[in-house]
This record gives sequence, C-alpha cells and structure tokens, in this order.
Amino acid sequence: MSATGGGKAVLAAFLANMGIALAKLVAWLLSGSASMLAEAIHSVADSGNQLLLMLGGRKARRHADRAHPFGYGRERYVSAFVVSIILFSLGGLFAIYEGVEKLTHPHALDPVWWWLPLVVLVIAIGLESFSLRTAVKESNRVREQGQSWSSFIRRAKAPELPVVLLEDVGALTGLTFALLGVGLTVLTGNSVFDALGTLMIGVLLVLIAIVLGIETKSLLVGEGATEADHRRIVDAIESGPDVERLIHIKTLYLGPDELLVAAKVAFPADRTVREAASDIDAIEERIRAAVPIARVIYLEPDVYRPSRDPQPPTDAFVLKSED
Repeated sequence: MSATGGGKAVLAAFLANMGIALAKLVAWLLSGSASMLAEAIHSVADSGNQLLLMLGGRKARRHADRAHPFGYGRERYVSAFVVSIILFSLGGLFAIYEGVEKLTHPHALDPVWWWLPLVVLVIAIGLESFSLRTAVKESNRVREQGQSWSSFIRRAKAPELPVVLLEDVGALTGLTFALLGVGLTVLTGNSVFDALGTLMIGVLLVLIAIVLGIETKSLLVGEGATEADHRRIVDAIESGPDVERLIHIKTLYLGPDELLVAAKVAFPADRTVREAASDIDAIEERIRAAVPIARVIYLEPDVYRPSRDPQPPTDAFVLKSED
C-alpha cells in the first residue's frame, strides 16, 4: 500500500479497534449492557475492515500478467467495497437486532459492574480520537488545498482513507450514542435507554455502509482523472510545438496510484513516422512530468480533418474523459 493509500491510518485504526473491541467485550460480559455488545461488534467489524484493506493493498502490488495486463490495482477498490457492503451492513443489522431484542426483553445492568461500560467508553473515545487524528493527518497530505472533507471522501481515488475516516467518525458517533444510552440507564435505572443507544449504533453503521457502497461502486466501475489532473494532461499535450491539436482524450484510474491516458493527437501532415514517434516520446515525458501517476499512456498520431474531427470546447475534454 502506497503512502497515498493511508497505510499508517489503516494500521493505527486496526490497533486501536482491536484493543477497544477486547475492552468492550469484557465490559459487556460483566455488565450486560446491550450498547456495549453493539459497540464491541462495531469494533470487531472495524478491525476486520482494516485487515481486508491491508490485504487488498498487498494484492494490488502484484505485477501485471497475461490475465490482468493492466495489473491488480483495483484489488484495493474490491476490498473497500466488501468492507462497506458486508462488514458494515452485518455489524449494523446485528446491532439493530440486539437493540430490538433488548427493547422487547429489557435487561438491567449488573449492579456491581455498572461503572465499567462508562470507563471503557471514555477510554475508547480517546483511542478513536487518536485514530481519527492520524487519518486526518494522512488525508491532508493528499487532500487538495481548499477541498472540503465531503468532496475529498467523494473524489478520493485511494479508498482506504475515506473508509478509515468514515469508520473513525462513525465510531466516535457510535461511542457517543453508547455513552448516552448507558449513562441514562445508570441514572434512571431504565434499560430502554441502553437499547435505544444500541439501535442508534446499528442505524449509523447501515448509513455508513450505504455511503461507502455508493462511493466504492463508482471506483469499481471506473473513474477518469480529476478535473485538475485532466487539465494538466491536456496542457502537457498541447504545450509542445510538435502538436497541431488534441483531437480527443480518455483517462481511467487502473488503481489509486496508476492512471491510464489514451489520446488521439493531430500532427502536421508532412511529419514522417520517425518524427511522429519522436514527438510522441516528448509528449509522454511532458505528461508524466505534469501528472506522475499517468504511468500507462497510449497516443495515436493522426492528421486533423475538420469535417471528421470537429474541435470541441475545452470543457468537452472533461466530459469525454468521464463518460
């Protein structure tokens, strides 16, 4: 997993969630709190998420072969999709089931260990805050200046960072729900609050699963370069004296750190094959200098004919690349 893939954020989240999950399970066993069980399942699911993300990053590093000539970069997208759809959904549905069960069959907290869930939840909030801080720090290294967090999550090409960010924000929100549920149950002696906290955690997990599922589906289907990178590529192609004009261009992310660029470029009609080949080499160098992740480049030389290749406005290049 590359630096842009948020390896440190994933590892920090995994270590935090493993410790938190064990603490929550102990607190649930001793106190009988439904919110603690839901939060324990939440942390176990998060730990499984990080394992899958790390596994996807490992598989993505395999070299291209005949079966997969463009490599295995999208393994990271598959792992993120599995995380969002299966683990978050299962964890959320289990928490909802547990909340409904405790609403229909109330179960009071253990009078001896009532304080333990509160202590564990406060410690867990501290650990999750550390994990979120790491994820934010890693994300800021690749987030464009002035870009909002919602835009970053929607448009990030490395799936690990959005997953970990949403996990950590969801975990802190879920811990707040659990703290309210357990705290009100302790204060009032009414276990309904504990069950309601469990239900809220379950709904939260399902909502996160939906958001992540939508975003990772888009990456799996195939996304083109960001608008900024697309502009840089177009400028790199058209900036040299060797190009008459750019006829059309397509881009596609083969993985979070690898971009495919395919373009038809018009050269003067009197250029020889040798001269065109030299020009193409120069264009490729300019593209890679402007956008280093543009590692796979296919340029088709052609002669511009207005009747066949009408020149589209600059904005049409962006539209074409994202079709």
